[in-house]
Amino acid sequence: MDQTSGLDASSGLPAMLDIRQIIEANYAAVYGYAYRLARNAADAEDVTQQAFLIAHQKMHQIREAEKADRWLFAVVRSCFLKSRRRKWPAPAANLELNVNEIPESLTDHSEVDEELLRNSLDELPDDSRIVLAMFYFEDMSYKEIAAELSIPIGTVMSRLARAKGRLRHALCAKQASSDSKTSASTQADRNASAAR
Repeated sequence: MDQTSGLDASSGLPAMLDIRQIIEANYAAVYGYAYRLARNAADAEDVTQQAFLIAHQKMHQIREAEKADRWLFAVVRSCFLKSRRRKWPAPAANLELNVNEIPESLTDHSEVDEELLRNSLDELPDDSRIVLAMFYFEDMSYKEIAAELSIPIGTVMSRLARAKGRLRHALCAKQASSDSKTSASTQADRNASAAR
């Protein structure tokens, strides 16, 4: 084996990968991605375990060891989608969303609360969350997402736009709610101080 290229010198094919090395190098990222898709630890663990089982069985499909993570993400997504089809149909999209009420951006450009973001992502329908995860977490292009999910590129674009709009709407609504609670609390403190 040629150590510099990672190819077996006799066959010119990629050298055999060790499943333990693949798991150790990618477990945290694979589990994190599975958790983002599944939204709970038990399902994420099942999907992660299934993905690594498939990886063990189909290691020969990995052509470049440094790109094993992208291949594993595709396996995780496939396992997740199959698990959803078996359990229950995906929920219908919330058609009550009025696009005219979605603000262009958050009014406060400060950091978004991670828990608030995670909860808002969890509330998205599966099809929207998957496209969003593929675009932002896997850095896939519209064309790559369309090919991977076997849907038209226009559908990818509209799902991504709707997902971003719903996420923006949810974050702004929750932020406004917490801002009004904070200002009410501050006003109550001022009234109490003035009464003394």
